[in-house]
Amino acid sequence: MRAQDLALQRDKYRHLSDEEWRWFLQQVEGRERTADKLPTFAAIDDWWYPVRLSCEQCSSETTARYKREILQAEPVSTMVDLTGGYGVDTYFLSQAFAHADYVEQNEELCRIAEHNFTLQHSSITVHRSSAESFLATGGQYDLIFLDPARRDSHGGKVFRLEDCTPNVVELLPTLLAHLTPNGRLMLKLSPMLDITQAIHALSPVHWDVHVVAVKNEVKEVLLIGEGTNSERTNVITAIDLAQKEQAFVFTREEETTCSPSPATQFPCTYLYEPNAAILKAGAYKLVGERFGLHKADNNTHLYFSDQLVTDFPGRIWHTQSVIRDRKDLPSDMTQANILTRNYPLTPEQLKKKLHLRDGGTAFIIGLRINGKPTLLLAERV
Repeated sequence: MRAQDLALQRDKYRHLSDEEWRWFLQQVEGRERTADKLPTFAAIDDWWYPVRLSCEQCSSETTARYKREILQAEPVSTMVDLTGGYGVDTYFLSQAFAHADYVEQNEELCRIAEHNFTLQHSSITVHRSSAESFLATGGQYDLIFLDPARRDSHGGKVFRLEDCTPNVVELLPTLLAHLTPNGRLMLKLSPMLDITQAIHALSPVHWDVHVVAVKNEVKEVLLIGEGTNSERTNVITAIDLAQKEQAFVFTREEETTCSPSPATQFPCTYLYEPNAAILKAGAYKLVGERFGLHKADNNTHLYFSDQLVTDFPGRIWHTQSVIRDRKDLPSDMTQANILTRNYPLTPEQLKKKLHLRDGGTAFIIGLRINGKPTLLLAERV
């Protein structure tokens, strides 16, 4: 039975106190809301779920497993998660380590985490503490993980590292002091994060970057610090976990120095848009150069080719014609999917101008090609 329906049947459970009833509903709703997001937990008997906000804000199992995969930790290594929360990242990261410490200020989250970790005979120790207080007790770790809270005291979203809790910029020297000689820091940060600004704020640590998306939605930005070797180049990985084989790995220097080929001849047969992870990572020119494509415009991150590039990491359309107005469309066309990229009109304005509604298989794409606003009729490949 769904939690929403169950909530209307309080009379059937009069033997439960109000506190027990609220807990019962919380467990039903938590399992219902996270069954797809956290299938491993849903399959464990007597697994406890926190309040709705904690379930909504936690990592998915898919992204948590990815963090574990990229670490390649030694079997004897130790780790600490200084912002434990629901414990999803702690749970999956700890599988790569001999021992893990989970640190969380919220008493209820600690109670739930301790129960859940015990179910799996885990080597995770729960500590109710702030990150700063826990670090003051000492200890050396091969991995220190943080997912700073991105809300201010009024509940509003913040995006600068300095405004998050804990303040990682301020805490950085202390974090480094608690790393083993080859230890690493891993920061899980907002998809809205300005990556360049964050790396600058966290100097002199060397940071590699992972921009992680699922089904073309960026879920998180990971910064992995591996010491203060300034001679190393920051490596950026843009990956959509629904298409892991298409991970795009590059450096900022490669992006800065490459020269994209302009779309001098048009129309071309195929149109390409990089996936959300690549666009967030900032590989605006390099992705076109790597795949031998022509860039539509300096500020239009779409690309063209006459030959189909099937392994391109993103969406591909087959272009059909250039449109000037409604008369250029098939007379029986009443709906289309409308996109705009660096184009003077919004999708809503275009829809009204062309007398169309959303839907169907056709796409109308508004973009700028070498400075000229252009409308294309296309279909997905």
